Amino acid sequence: MVKHVVLFRFREDVDCETKKKERNRFKAEIMALPSKLDLIRSLEVGFNINENETWDICLCGVFDNLDDVRVYSNFPDHQAAAAALKPYLDGRSCVDYEV
Repeated sequence: MVKHVVLFRFREDVDCETKKKERNRFKAEIMALPSKLDLIRSLEVGFNINENETWDICLCGVFDNLDDVRVYSNFPDHQAAAAALKPYLDGRSCVDYEV
């Protein structure tokens, strides 16, 4: 199994209302993917509640292998969700590890 963890950070100039709107849209679009891709074993999106930390959104998925992560990453609906969020970001970090 592979755990796919991605962290996102909004740009400092993005206002709170826009952050809330965009993170909720992103979560809804990502959480719709398990019904479209049966290779997703589990998937969750959470929002940071600790204002002392620098990351705003965490996505965590579980897949059978790294090839399945790549299929998920290249799936058109995933690509669209990521592309819509990207203009508001100044940081993204990803780790894929075996569990």
